[in-house]
Amino acid sequence: MERLFGIETEYGITLENEANIDAVKQSIELIKSYRQEDFRPVWDYSGEDPFRDERGFRADSLSNHPDEKEEEKRDRERNAKNRLSHAEIKSDHILVNGARLYNDHAHPEYSTPECSSLFQLVAHDKAGERILQRCAETRSERLGKRVLLYKNNTDLHGHSYGCHDNYLMARAVPFEKLKQGIMPFFITRQIFAGSGKIGIETEAGLATPGHYQLSQRSDFFHVEASVDTMHNRPIVNTRDEPHADPAKYRRLHGIAGDANMSEYATALKVGTTALVIALIEQGKIPESLTLANPIDTIKTVSHDQTYRWMVMTADGKTMSAIDHQREYLALAQKYLGETESVRFEIDWVLAEWEDTLNGLENDPMALIDRLDWVAKKWLLQTFAEEEDIDWDDAWLQSLDLEYHNIDSDEGLYYGLPMRRVVTDEQIEAALHNPPSGTRAYFRGRAVDRFGPSIKAIQWDSITFTLNGRTHEINLNALADAEVADQYNKALDESPDVGTLIKKLRL
Repeated sequence: MERLFGIETEYGITLENEANIDAVKQSIELIKSYRQEDFRPVWDYSGEDPFRDERGFRADSLSNHPDEKEEEKRDRERNAKNRLSHAEIKSDHILVNGARLYNDHAHPEYSTPECSSLFQLVAHDKAGERILQRCAETRSERLGKRVLLYKNNTDLHGHSYGCHDNYLMARAVPFEKLKQGIMPFFITRQIFAGSGKIGIETEAGLATPGHYQLSQRSDFFHVEASVDTMHNRPIVNTRDEPHADPAKYRRLHGIAGDANMSEYATALKVGTTALVIALIEQGKIPESLTLANPIDTIKTVSHDQTYRWMVMTADGKTMSAIDHQREYLALAQKYLGETESVRFEIDWVLAEWEDTLNGLENDPMALIDRLDWVAKKWLLQTFAEEEDIDWDDAWLQSLDLEYHNIDSDEGLYYGLPMRRVVTDEQIEAALHNPPSGTRAYFRGRAVDRFGPSIKAIQWDSITFTLNGRTHEINLNALADAEVADQYNKALDESPDVGTLIKKLRL
């Protein structure tokens, strides 16, 4: 676990009893509901470069969904009519807990602060749900209609939106070695990390109800590796934005996962991935785990109704996805058992990883209390039997969506006895407090204490104004815990911005 990681989640948005809404407008207004005071845009977009590729070049363009041209036309007309600037459209808020809340076109997005503890990250991910639900309640009151938010990944009409898990890792690992080690893992990880879905979708918009699969995202991947995220999605994203010292680090931007309602599934998804990255950094992943036909395999695993989940390796060996995951588990047990500083978290991941794989092999439905796809399938199956309806009944697709409703009073997930890994008190604390020992602490506390003096902010820098001059604090070095502790201590001991700048010798 000894690395920074975080989760970016795009939420589905709609209005109750409204068939057609302007999702972009509703997303903008929802984000604006976060605070009552006038919005002051300070997020600095100059540090973002989605065209830069980890393979050593810069892409000329990014691939967009076929519907995107029409969406862009409507956006231009709307923005011209309402005289909205780019900053107003994004409505970026940097929160006191170090997170980022903003409008990502037609979706409210919550990016957790960078965390260095697995369970800390789960708490911040759940805090994002509560923050957005409170925004929805505020917006609903003003609008006179209920705003509904869903932590899922598809509108069931051929459009997918993401949940991206991010990991800081060593730049010294050649990209091809990273791809070789992580892509097979991503493909078979869905057997415990998938959130389940009724229907089959393609980007042409075809939806076939009545077919239950493991993952909401697997239908939407068409290439092995690329810089794109919106269309022709890759299993391994090559966007090169480390948000840290680029000579030392890269950021693995994982886009091949589902958004999880289950705390347990989130912890297992992120925890196992962090351990696999450690194995990749140590050069311990053998080529024998490479899968043949990755694009086909990520879909066939998701669709397999037998739950045998058979895959073929590049050297022609056939094995189950469970045994494929066991190969990664065995390597982690062998090489990652001696890290004392995060002993508890590693022990938890290794034990639960093994227990979950055994459960999937013996009886997947016995994992109803911890895996999203299992819990949802049980819910839908029980309902279908009680109501004597077929699996292609539209009623079930509606219930599928309601599983992801983040309103804890109405969302179907919250009516199930799911296993917890954090407490409500930890989640509530994450609403207001950034993760200690990280640069997110510096960001969150700076916003809380010196917000009016902040001129610009991004993941890896903050620019203050003092006596008419600007002072930029580069946070790249704070990816290292020791440096973060020094900066965080200086911030805590500074009564004002001037003192902080002197302490940091800027």
